[in-house]
Amino acid sequence: MIIVMKMGATQEEIESVITSIEAMGFAAHVSSGKERTIIGIIGNERPLTPDNFELLPGVERAMRVLHPFRLASRDFKPENTVIPLNGEKIGGHKVVLMAGPCAVESREQMREVAYAVKEAGVKILRGGAFKPRTSPYSFQGLGEKGLEILAEIKQEVGLAIVTEVMAPEQVPLVSRYADVLQIGTRNMQNYALLHAVGASGKPVILKRGMMATLEELLLSAEYILLTQSNAPVILCERGIRTYEDSTRYTLDINAVPVLKELTHLPIVVDPSHGTGRWQLVGAAARAAVAAGADGLLIEVHPWPERALSDGAQSLKPDKFARLVVELRRVAEAVDRSL
Repeated sequence: MIIVMKMGATQEEIESVITSIEAMGFAAHVSSGKERTIIGIIGNERPLTPDNFELLPGVERAMRVLHPFRLASRDFKPENTVIPLNGEKIGGHKVVLMAGPCAVESREQMREVAYAVKEAGVKILRGGAFKPRTSPYSFQGLGEKGLEILAEIKQEVGLAIVTEVMAPEQVPLVSRYADVLQIGTRNMQNYALLHAVGASGKPVILKRGMMATLEELLLSAEYILLTQSNAPVILCERGIRTYEDSTRYTLDINAVPVLKELTHLPIVVDPSHGTGRWQLVGAAARAAVAAGADGLLIEVHPWPERALSDGAQSLKPDKFARLVVELRRVAEAVDRSL
């Protein structure tokens, strides 16, 4: 259930509603918008009715949330969540680009990529220090050494850092280096990890599980939001597994407008993992922007043929630069900027 406070409701009235909620054994999560404050009631709501709260001073109305995800829903927060990061605003009018290699391999590689994507207008660099791979024999990442390289590049080039965290015990370590923590597809329902990143206070990119429904994705976001109701969560569509084998995954462009209806959280798309082939990344990226994505995660590598991870889906810097020009035109066509 959510409680919508009247315009101009006092802090005392808001505190009174929170006290009433907690006295009934529930938790209260407060969202303060531009015009109104909305209070979400978390817990088993079966004994509650709107009448319990609509008589309280300052309350405009109380209503049940129809979706099982509550804090992530537009019922709880009608306006879009906007997350500021290194001069960008993820979830705002501008489509934000995050680019870099799948994995950190060396200082030389990361420096080359960082300067190239910055020249193309990117302010957020992606790169994995820890790599969860299907095969235990595949490159698993450089670990803390990779994080140190990312920190050096951030200091030198001035880009914010997005990197993946794989386990709850890694969160403090990765948080020391990263500006954004990424939860990969294989960990979307690692609930201990979701709680840990929520408690970190860092922005979180939550990737859709490769076989997850959109409701399951939103419920995973709910775990993060329950840990910290104002946690800056970004949802990522990165392709799902279907019977189609001509691409690595099936990029679900439908997910973007559907999620836009359901949630206030920003939505980004990863066309690199979604297709698995660099030749298809441009078309998928343009489609994502046209569908309303708030940002893109794109893999860029100076030498894809030598990449230790996902070289086949990585763009060379010159191809990425040309794609940015194309994406800018698409963004303008749908009344966005890039």
